[in-house]
Amino acid sequence: MSIANNVKQVRRTIAEHQAGQNVTLIAVTKSVGPDVANALYEEGVRDFGENRPEGLLDKVEALPEDARIHFIGSLQTRKVRQVIEHVAAIHSLDRLSLAEEINKRADRVIDCFVQVNVSGEASKHGLEKEEVLPFIENCKQYPHIRIIGLMTMAPFTEEETVIRDTFRELRTLRDDMVAKSFEHAPCTELSMGMSNDYEIALEEGASFVRIGTILVQ
Repeated sequence: MSIANNVKQVRRTIAEHQAGQNVTLIAVTKSVGPDVANALYEEGVRDFGENRPEGLLDKVEALPEDARIHFIGSLQTRKVRQVIEHVAAIHSLDRLSLAEEINKRADRVIDCFVQVNVSGEASKHGLEKEEVLPFIENCKQYPHIRIIGLMTMAPFTEEETVIRDTFRELRTLRDDMVAKSFEHAPCTELSMGMSNDYEIALEEGASFVRIGTILVQ
């Protein structure tokens, strides 16, 4: 495993496939220890993704202060208090009870992505597409929440058309939200794309990609 080569290759791919937008590389470190996370940091990575509070807190302790830790998994309401002071962003806002708890526990404005289940798969978390607008409107009551974008995961399939359509639908939905000009929800960002499909996500406008396996293998 060469972390340096992996990071270079992913950055090269991002440069080749991004559709004119600025892209943030989130290194998903949920399956590796602090040593690998620090090796990624040494290669210039500053954004890290964790899906459990325990892993997030471990990385906060191990990484330099300027590392930004993103919570990318389903967040239980009762766990919000453990992570809220440490997160750069939460990528899985999907219910009002979670929004209420984030607002209650935060002492600053928290950047959030609304998770959308574009594909409609029962195994995936997230709002249905038609639920997104009323949800965002309801979040106006929580001053500590700023919705900066939408997040989704594409189906795990070899069919590129299915993957591309999923990301394209999220982009269209994002554009609809931007047109509303909500002060509390600029909603300009798209968090989509993982190791197996991030090139397609980039071509469809992803501004945050969550890459794990191909960085740390």
